[in-house]
Amino acid sequence: MTNSPASHWPWLMLPLRTVLFAAFQALFALGFLLAGSAAAWNASANWWPFTVTAANLVCIALLVRLYHREGKHYWDLFRFQRETVKSDLLALLGILIISGPIAFLPNFLAANWLFGDQQTALDLFIRPLPAWAAYASLVIFPVTIALAELPTYFAYVMPRLAERSGRPWLAVLLAAFFLSAQHIALPLLPDLRFILWRLVMFFPFALMLGIVLRWRPRLLPYLVIIHGLMDLGTAAMLLSR
Repeated sequence: MTNSPASHWPWLMLPLRTVLFAAFQALFALGFLLAGSAAAWNASANWWPFTVTAANLVCIALLVRLYHREGKHYWDLFRFQRETVKSDLLALLGILIISGPIAFLPNFLAANWLFGDQQTALDLFIRPLPAWAAYASLVIFPVTIALAELPTYFAYVMPRLAERSGRPWLAVLLAAFFLSAQHIALPLLPDLRFILWRLVMFFPFALMLGIVLRWRPRLLPYLVIIHGLMDLGTAAMLLSR
């Protein structure tokens, strides 16, 4: 295991996104406080699509730099391998079939366990925004998170932790856990039930993604597109508020 400064980055990237989400929300809260808001933190929570977008842009810029240091190109992550398209699409179809229940059931079950019904949890998550901001979120949120989230945890962090620790499945678990855990700051609320819900609801799905991308890393471009479409649906929910 190397002790060079670069060797620390995979470890630092694990909690970085969560820290950035909270930091950017704090900046929004400071703005509301200076504007005279009596509930600045709660007001800042409404703007979580924009705090996420800001964090995503930081992560993308950092990934570009980190890959460049290794003599690689970040944008190469999103290239399809033409010679394996048919087998990759077949594998992707199987993944999509099994991923539905894995993605939905923990969300539903945890919300009902903690809140008594899913709608109460959703009301804390899907918060009102001005119309212009909700429409802007339809573009900036899904595009930037697709380019930042899976590439951070499963393209950059996971293989490097596996190589340097010699424990590939520990790397899968750590990447999946921190991907799931970052959602506690989307938005960050002083509500233990909400924090627990956000912590556990994505872990099975994140673990599945980690296993899939450990098995077949070349599926990343396909999963990035699917991830973006899923978050487009989340952003569309903001229009209802």
